[in-house]
Amino acid sequence: MVFPTKFKAKMSKLLGRESRDFFTALHQHDVKGLRANTLKVDSESLEKSLPWPLAPLPWCPSGFQLQHGVAAGKHPYHAAGLYYLQEPSAMAVAEAASVSAGDLILDLAAAPGGKSSHLAALTNDVGLLVSNEVNAKRCKALLQNLERCGIRHALVVNERVERLAEVWGGCFDKVLLDAPCSGEGMFRKNDEALAMWTDERVAHCARLQDRLLDDAASLVKGGGRLVYSTCTFSPEENEWVVAKFLKRWPAFQLRQIGLEGLAPGRPDWLPEDLKRDDLHKTRRIWPHLHPGEGHFIAAVERISGPIEKLLPFRAHNTAPDILKLWQQFVGATLLIDPARGKQIVQYGDHLYAIPPLAPFPKGLKIRRIGLRLASIRGKRLLPSHALVMALRPVQVRETLSFEPQHPELLRYLQGHPIEHRGNDGWLAIAVGGHCLSWGRRAKGIVKNAYPKGLRRR
Repeated sequence: MVFPTKFKAKMSKLLGRESRDFFTALHQHDVKGLRANTLKVDSESLEKSLPWPLAPLPWCPSGFQLQHGVAAGKHPYHAAGLYYLQEPSAMAVAEAASVSAGDLILDLAAAPGGKSSHLAALTNDVGLLVSNEVNAKRCKALLQNLERCGIRHALVVNERVERLAEVWGGCFDKVLLDAPCSGEGMFRKNDEALAMWTDERVAHCARLQDRLLDDAASLVKGGGRLVYSTCTFSPEENEWVVAKFLKRWPAFQLRQIGLEGLAPGRPDWLPEDLKRDDLHKTRRIWPHLHPGEGHFIAAVERISGPIEKLLPFRAHNTAPDILKLWQQFVGATLLIDPARGKQIVQYGDHLYAIPPLAPFPKGLKIRRIGLRLASIRGKRLLPSHALVMALRPVQVRETLSFEPQHPELLRYLQGHPIEHRGNDGWLAIAVGGHCLSWGRRAKGIVKNAYPKGLRRR
């Protein structure tokens, strides 16, 4: 790996003698990670059930380091949403947000969904998670990952951050901005980031980060917390950006990030006009010191400011015949009603259960609101993949369960039907006691309802 001359000179000057270990680490394999989805399984149970050794991470109780070469994405437990493949240092960001059950949370750059799904798990999916992604194409991966993790109380938005600030204002308990950056921390896993690096790109990213932080701050209510993170080493995008922000926004104060094993920020790298000692409360993750790629995290609290209320979601009444179809499906297939106590709303051909805290969209580009229950096909209702992923087998009247390596399960994941006698109708396909898909039985054949885009070759 050949680093840009200016990058190497810069990091050598900043790190001094430590730079030798730093560059040695960047020439090694990148580090892979896995985070247990605690909405479905506890970390200890998952660790015992997987066929490869896992090394726990000090800063994330549900996070583990994977051995190099392990193909964890091919295991059926991944398809069932029991874990999320996530770079180890990225797991520290959601932990730094200190979220609580019932919080109104906004993830401003959410795709592909690692930090959003982590935030939902930390709140036990109680409250509301708003996951925003400005890139419409990346919203697809975000939606798939939130569905796979079984998250019910989420709103997926495709908007610019400044537009969200205009519409919603300071109403969120926790806001997370994992900002676009020069990506220096990803050099050993992303050739494109390495090829694109220039001094000018670092400066451009810093200017963009200043603007995004101002918009993000406008969305935090009084007493709320804003977490800023990057995956780069440059102090211009990290400590400098935070110091400038605190100058512009005196209503915010830095808070200590109490995560074990992380290195402090570097206030000594600030220019004289930005000097402030409290920047040691920020945190850095270094590839030569930690099992992960480069990361920077800062947590600031709004000590004064407005607490604005979101206009609650209200929709037109869903047609009685559609509600009847839903109730018939629940009665025939489920032992609980996952939409109980929520608004059931039809958008186009889809039926949704709206979370209680969901705000009125006000013209925003909404890609998903709450749990998608089903699709409507004439006088038929087809349950959604999102619904089965949010259920447990004990909540479904009939479940066909397999162990992870059962050949029939592997064939099902490829799109094949299963021979299985019983009454006609919908049932859940499960792996190791966790829902994986729907199947519809007719005359002893369980037809495959696993989404075509997820099927294995």
